[in-house]
Amino acid sequence: MTSSALTPQELLKIAIDVARDAADTAYRMRAEGVFVAATKTTVTDVVTAADRAVERQVLDTLATLRPEDSVLGEEYGGDAAGEAGSGVRWILDPIDGTVNYLYGLPYCAVSLAAEVDGEVVAGVVRNLFTGEEWTATVGGGAWRAGERLRCSTETDLGQALVATGFGYAPGRRAHQARVLAELIPHVRDIRRQGAAALDLCLAAEGRVDAYYEKGLAAWDQAAGALVAAEAGLRVGGLGGRPAGPDLVIAAPSALFAPLHDRLADLDASGGP
Repeated sequence: MTSSALTPQELLKIAIDVARDAADTAYRMRAEGVFVAATKTTVTDVVTAADRAVERQVLDTLATLRPEDSVLGEEYGGDAAGEAGSGVRWILDPIDGTVNYLYGLPYCAVSLAAEVDGEVVAGVVRNLFTGEEWTATVGGGAWRAGERLRCSTETDLGQALVATGFGYAPGRRAHQARVLAELIPHVRDIRRQGAAALDLCLAAEGRVDAYYEKGLAAWDQAAGALVAAEAGLRVGGLGGRPAGPDLVIAAPSALFAPLHDRLADLDASGGP
């Protein structure tokens, strides 16, 4: 495998252009009327026609611009191993926060990251409704509207505003609710907005202090986790493991250990 001849900044430029067009399509389709095309893990875990149309648009655009690259997308799958001749894999969530999108709640986004030889090096998250856009390149910082992002400086878990999310399977939700019920007395408060990529971006700029969630796929976190890390957050899983489906924690250095330990005690990565 050979690595991309493009720099992270050049890959980010492609990602931004593709994500903006995709977000425009999703926004237009929402204005025209949205309907459920299918369900995934449960009847409440929906896929809209726009999810599929947006992902197909991105696939077609990337196939034209970068034909040697591979793509891993939420709706159509793709090359999970990233065995592209170029060494580049694009990781796409066409609409992160589909239920919000279905209800017209302005908290959903296109998330697109570029991974080179297994490392995410560039990413963009764009809110479909507001046009807010977060970007990052590895080693190049995280940005929104021309401002470099810095995470929260909170050091006391008891004063931390913590974002999280829930899965759709009833058993997993029940377990996550039990974890949350035991965690909430030990933090300032909890926010649940319904789009992991945007939660990670809010943590990156200190609009929440920290974030955790079980059950995230690569497309849920690839771009947002890079934004968070480049803004100074520590992003990882439990017990020194990397962030992944078992658990994603994103928190400032001073909060990571106490939040991690509390979540470990509560078996946050357990359950269904």
